[in-house]
Amino acid sequence: MSATYPVRKMIGVSYFQNLARTHGWSYVIAWAHRISGVLLAFYVCLHIVTLSALQNPELFESKMRLFSLLFAGVLEWLLAVPVIFHCLNGGRLLLYEIYGNRQDRLVLRWVFTLSLAYIILLGFFMAIGNQYVSAGLFWLYMFVASLFLTFIIIRKIRLSQGSAGWKLQRISAAFLFVMIPAHMLYMHLDPATGRDAQVIISRMSNPFIKLVDLLLVCSVLYHCGYGLRGISRDYLTSKSLQVVSSLTINILLILFGWRGVKLIFSVG
Repeated sequence: MSATYPVRKMIGVSYFQNLARTHGWSYVIAWAHRISGVLLAFYVCLHIVTLSALQNPELFESKMRLFSLLFAGVLEWLLAVPVIFHCLNGGRLLLYEIYGNRQDRLVLRWVFTLSLAYIILLGFFMAIGNQYVSAGLFWLYMFVASLFLTFIIIRKIRLSQGSAGWKLQRISAAFLFVMIPAHMLYMHLDPATGRDAQVIISRMSNPFIKLVDLLLVCSVLYHCGYGLRGISRDYLTSKSLQVVSSLTINILLILFGWRGVKLIFSVG
């Protein structure tokens, strides 16, 4: 017992257990969702900046060579942990808020189980790195699935009393529930898919892919902005600080959004 306790404490298990005992697991999961959301916002902005180098293919590919290193590859794989957790936990919140599901313990088990399965599957594809799928067919399937789920959520909340911003946040969550895990999986099926400049440019030249990318950029930046503004309102007591924080978040995300949209239309 005494031999294992330092190890448990070192990896943070006892800390989260104490936090759950004092505040409840709902508090821990809520904080994990927010932290993973912040990480997702940084990831999206970094992704846009990285892809902007496509205007100079040689520079882009030199940057991408860093990801061929083992350490960088492991970090890239670990990045999927907060991303997939945020998406699946977002699905749990949709069930809770919109459909009145109160079996949180059961749904959380599914969130963690499916997250683990996704991480293992992604790691397997990253390790073999030789899978090819048609970009058009893959994104057609994912896009239709996302639109179908989004349509279901729209029908459910269109007459609710929530604000337009709240509704758009839930609608974007439904759309991204499929698109974000699909995007991360697709980009790691084959190293050339996300690292070869000509392969990426050829894919982004497709009008349908441009539409998918455009909706993905707009949805994820709106979703991130709404979440970040919510966090700032919850933890900044000063009204003036809340206004400054919201304004800063809006300006930054608009700038990144413009950069992403400009990239989408400039390629091809």
